Amino acid sequence: MDALVTRPTLVETLRPSREEALKAVRTLLAWAGDNPDREGLKDTPKRVVDAYGEWFEGYEADVAKELSRTFEDVQGYDDMVLLRDIEVESHCEHHMAPFLGKAYVAYLPTEKVVGISKIARVVEIFSKRLQTQEVLTNQIAYALEEHLNPAGVAILIDAEHQCMTTRGVHHRHVSTITTRFTGAFKSDPALMERFIKLAKG
Repeated sequence: MDALVTRPTLVETLRPSREEALKAVRTLLAWAGDNPDREGLKDTPKRVVDAYGEWFEGYEADVAKELSRTFEDVQGYDDMVLLRDIEVESHCEHHMAPFLGKAYVAYLPTEKVVGISKIARVVEIFSKRLQTQEVLTNQIAYALEEHLNPAGVAILIDAEHQCMTTRGVHHRHVSTITTRFTGAFKSDPALMERFIKLAKG
């Protein structure tokens, strides 16, 4: 379980420098058949490296810290907490192409709840890493399980993958849906169905 949540990342001392990253982008531009020194491309390596820093900032973030502050005064509330339409902006680890969509995340609190913005932040952190949608779905579920100890977690992600729409088979408007259910959501079909109906409206 922990391996899916944390996933191995590069040891900081082995991480290439910014200058090495800039040179790598120049190499790719030349490999693509263009001139990295022409006016329109001179600043492209800097823009690409800056963009990568933003797209993959999830490697620098700490999910445990985001979920560390909880609230126990819920006055007995134990029903579903559901967030719909959380933006997912991630990149396929196979082609480094974007996949974009929505996440629907629910949990059944036991003794504590977490701020709703923190759940959206967990989705964002895991999304901003090289991913498969299947692993992303699992990572979100396992993180909530580990840190909130809920009675159950339900995750649904609906996304379009540009590695499928802009290359390869070129099938546009095909979305991929992945789900993960734990605890009561997995054992109670009626609760699972209720989540799906509320999530997709």
